[in-house]
Amino acid sequence: MNNARQNRQSFECNKQLAQISLGEEMNHTRQDTQSNKCKNQCRPVGSEALPEGIIARNSNLEMRPLWGPVAENITSKPSVNLLAIAVGIKQKQIVKQIVEKFLASGFVVMLFHYDDVVDEWRDLGWSSRVIHVSVMNQTKWWFAKRFLHPDIVAEYDYIFLWDEDLGVQDFDPARYLSIVKDEGLEISQPALDPAKSEVHHQITARRRNSKVHRRFYKLKGSGRCDDRSTAPPCIGWVEMMAPVFSRAAWRCAWYMLQNDLIHAWGLDFQLGYCAQGDRTKNVGVVDSEYIVHLGLPTLGVSDGTKEPSGLHRVNNRTEVRRQSFMEMQIFKKRWNNAVKDDKCWVDPYQQPVEQKSR
Repeated sequence: MNNARQNRQSFECNKQLAQISLGEEMNHTRQDTQSNKCKNQCRPVGSEALPEGIIARNSNLEMRPLWGPVAENITSKPSVNLLAIAVGIKQKQIVKQIVEKFLASGFVVMLFHYDDVVDEWRDLGWSSRVIHVSVMNQTKWWFAKRFLHPDIVAEYDYIFLWDEDLGVQDFDPARYLSIVKDEGLEISQPALDPAKSEVHHQITARRRNSKVHRRFYKLKGSGRCDDRSTAPPCIGWVEMMAPVFSRAAWRCAWYMLQNDLIHAWGLDFQLGYCAQGDRTKNVGVVDSEYIVHLGLPTLGVSDGTKEPSGLHRVNNRTEVRRQSFMEMQIFKKRWNNAVKDDKCWVDPYQQPVEQKSR
């Protein structure tokens, strides 16, 4: 009901603003225009009782001092980019290397602790400078849906939502962002070093002597990808281990994230709808700034210790993957039902039946 109410309000606000604009063009009197402007002023739901100037529509993740002038506690300009990464203490050294690179490039960093271990990170000099969120046995997508609402991260130009098992020796965040902006990529990821990485999808493999690629070629066997292909995974696709979103793309992707489908399988094939235009142009893999996917199992894997009950933990990795696959089927069904039920929505990528495999 709340979503429906907000959608209706948004529609009415836009409709009313258009009417006001039309009225101004038709030379309504200044008094009438002012009256309409006040009457039809668009406000966030729940803020109607407040004067417009006091309404704070967005927030951010910047830490603030408990006392003293703000200028004395801030040594640099506010960060405009965010790294959010799901972490476990077993990958502490890998995460340390990632975080240090991003902090050096002026990022805000947020760590999602899925193993509920926080104190053991405090020996790192930067621990007090990053945001720690700890909930046991949750995925980064569970955290992202709950703690990275678009209004909270609206001040950040780009959101990096990464896994922890990534080597960044040959990756520079600042250079990466420079390339992304030059290429107009709304959704992207760094390429994977094929010699050192666990590569699940060939479109993510790094191409030498290339800055960016958007297309993958497979000319033999099933699932062919060629110059005529217009759909994922041949083009307009990135993997979910290390996606990078523009502010606008993340706002769209957040709404597509299902609150109860915490593994987000299947979402990658639909991310192109959030590319703020043509997914064949605005989604890409950056080759010149690349990473290594170490392929380390995390959630559901035993570490040899005991639970509080005294029972040894078991390896539930198989169950985690089974749940991920089930969620993918549920997501596909929801997407198909949404497409069928929304008579006002037009699929910008609708293809003839014979081309859907390309």
